[in-house]
Order: sequence, then structure tokens, then C-alpha cells
Amino acid sequence: MIRTVLRLVLALLYAIAGVLHLVAPRPFLAIMPSGLPFPTEIVFLTGIAEILGAAALVQGWSTSLRKAGAIGLGLYAVCVFPANINHFALEMARPDQGLGLAYHVPRMIAQPIIVWWALWAGGVTDWPFRRRPH
Repeated sequence: MIRTVLRLVLALLYAIAGVLHLVAPRPFLAIMPSGLPFPTEIVFLTGIAEILGAAALVQGWSTSLRKAGAIGLGLYAVCVFPANINHFALEMARPDQGLGLAYHVPRMIAQPIIVWWALWAGGVTDWPFRRRPH
């Protein structure tokens, strides 16, 4: 039951983020590392990836599709980590430090937790819990 609820919460969060990537890309473009080509297209495609991953998590007819979506979202969280680091560096360089350490440090810590959350909620791993036999 808990896994299902957390899977649905994660899917909702990713779906919202995906839609935001599509309808309001400016904040995402602002934190993208400058060396990446086609930033607008990357933001668009990452929004689509988030929406598809969320859809894969919530669908109920294919365990393998749910696991594939979970792996995709876990990999996605790893791939966007450089943008989070870039955002942190840009903010800390500002005279007012933008959102500050109180925002960025927990965000950095949360990234590996989000990777695990996707994998656990999607049924890819049971770590650190064990499934109980029925």
C-alpha cells in the first residue's frame, strides 16, 4: 500500500514537472549548463520524458512497463544532476545567493533519494526492505 501511494505521488510530481518543462521552460533553460547544444529542445524532450515516465508508473497493465518507466526516471534524475549543480553554482555566485544553501543543500542530498524512490516505487528494487510472502 505504501509503495503504491509513493509511486503515485512520484508520478504526480514528475507529471507536474514535465508539464512545467513544456509550458514554462524559462527556469529550466536558465539552469542548464551553457555547453549543452539545443537547450530548448533538451528542455522540451526532458518534459516529455518526465510525462512518459509518470504515465509508465501509474499504468496498471504491465509490470515490465512500470519498471522500465522507473528505471527511466531514475536515469533521468542522474542525468539532470549537472543542471542542479549548475543552478547551485549560479545561485551561490549571486550577491544575494539566490535561494541559498537552505534550498540547494537539501536538493543535492535529495537527488540520490529520488533515484532510489523511482526504482523502489516502480518495483525495480526492494532495497532496503524485504517483501513479505503473502
